[in-house]
Amino acid sequence: MTWLVATPFIMKVLVEPKHQDDFGHTNNVVYLQWLEQVAWQHSASLGLDIATYYRLGCGCVVRKHELNYCLPSYVGDELAIGTWISANDAKLSTVRSYQVVRLQDQKTILTAHTQFVTVDMKTGKPKRMPPEFIQAYLPVT
Repeated sequence: MTWLVATPFIMKVLVEPKHQDDFGHTNNVVYLQWLEQVAWQHSASLGLDIATYYRLGCGCVVRKHELNYCLPSYVGDELAIGTWISANDAKLSTVRSYQVVRLQDQKTILTAHTQFVTVDMKTGKPKRMPPEFIQAYLPVT
């Protein structure tokens, strides 16, 4: 499989009829939901699940999404959704990147980036990231 990085964290999904829009292909909102799911799975695998966010008193919230649609996907397509940390300023901001690959033909369906800002879990205001975030959310080169 041709990934943009050597070792992405991968989640696989099967496109079902409920994922389709009126044009007959996967709805853009569904892709965003899958990106959120793989991001949480990856974060949990790094030891940073929602319970840990609350214990630390801070978490990451979305500041900006950028989704680049390359090809459509359809019912029955098996997709691999890869994610990795592409930037971390060790202060407030982290960038997570994504690539969605259709397994049948190895074609990239979508690439995306999400910029996260670290916030206080009680106030929602920006907060400097704790050492656990700096150590776990290491950028992949």
